[in-house]
Amino acid sequence: MSTLIPEPTDAPPSRQTSGPPSPVSPTRLLDRSLAPDLARGAMLLLIALAHAHMYLYGNPTGFRGYDLEGGPLDRVVAGVQVLLVDGRALPMFAALFGYGLVQLASRRLAAGTEWPDVRRLLRRRGRWLIAFGFVHALLLFFGDILVTYGLVALVFVGMVRARDRVLLWVAGLWLLVFAAVAMVLAWSITTQGSPPLPTAVESPLEALGARLATWAALGPTLAVDVISPFLLGIWAARRRLLDEPARHRPLLARVAVIGLAVTVVGGAPLALADARVWTGWSEGAGVSAYVLHSVTGVAGGLAYAALAGLVAHRLAAAPGRVVTALAACGQRSLTCYLLQSVLFVAIFAPFTAGLGGRLGDAGASAVAIGVWATTVLLADQMRRSDRRGPAEVLLRRLTYRPRRSARPRPATG
Repeated sequence: MSTLIPEPTDAPPSRQTSGPPSPVSPTRLLDRSLAPDLARGAMLLLIALAHAHMYLYGNPTGFRGYDLEGGPLDRVVAGVQVLLVDGRALPMFAALFGYGLVQLASRRLAAGTEWPDVRRLLRRRGRWLIAFGFVHALLLFFGDILVTYGLVALVFVGMVRARDRVLLWVAGLWLLVFAAVAMVLAWSITTQGSPPLPTAVESPLEALGARLATWAALGPTLAVDVISPFLLGIWAARRRLLDEPARHRPLLARVAVIGLAVTVVGGAPLALADARVWTGWSEGAGVSAYVLHSVTGVAGGLAYAALAGLVAHRLAAAPGRVVTALAACGQRSLTCYLLQSVLFVAIFAPFTAGLGGRLGDAGASAVAIGVWATTVLLADQMRRSDRRGPAEVLLRRLTYRPRRSARPRPATG
């Protein structure tokens, strides 16, 4: 079965034999595939909803960080988000990251660059993502995911060339590791309660250290979460499932339907618990509900990506203003992701507007929708001005920045 990333013995002849790879011109925004960008733009709404309630403080929280003392509307919002958002947005993001990594590698290989140079490029990009994420975690949000993806790019870059069977086996077996880690985390929550978050720290300087400490504790768990969907994203990119949704419509439909069914059934027990509808659960039942919710979230993330492919197929000929704006947001997803955190800190932190101590889960989700809509409008304005996202531009410049070449040795003999 052919793939976009050839096996090592089938790699195209290289037209670049030494030194760092020169930058390939970025794909024109008008020439990009609609589905991946649409998925990223929509995904950022889920990311905003999943993150906003984490900035609240002052009340005890449940498994997924939702207020246990909220009113009826807050409980409804918590239940819906646990069912459809929490633990579903992150796998979707991870799958799209793996998909994008294959796209980047494919363009380099098609330009004649040898695989070792492509691998160095992907790892350099991963290192800069780690740097971006560290600054993000230090200044804005303890739940940063950029470092996680940077580490995955460094450690698992070789999987871009792995055989399909290896990808699928590793992705499947890793779910067992994921389930084991989720079980340990769930048992800790049921016996000791949810860990305190650094959002209530009133001093901006003290908040820096508190964010880093929490981020360091959460980081390993996030890394375990993303590996299976990341590998499945690589598999999907080889088949161009989102680049050519018309060819793969039946498969995308099956993934969407089955994935949504699995994620809803698997997420329902924990959603009922965090919404305070199911209150008589035992420790064992709570742990089981958390693990089931976590593992089936992978199916939900893949289902959302497949839905984006189906929507893109249906609307590709005439996407309309809304879809075009969402795709513009997806094209600038790194910029919009960081901007969300900037706005959340400005709105929720006790040393800024301080709404984190006054709003409930429903209010936080309303703010999240407004923040996401703001980033979509800004991204669409950049599209109209034919401007790329500043974070994307900076990451590209740093990734492709040429290294100083060594001085040529004098000829001998």
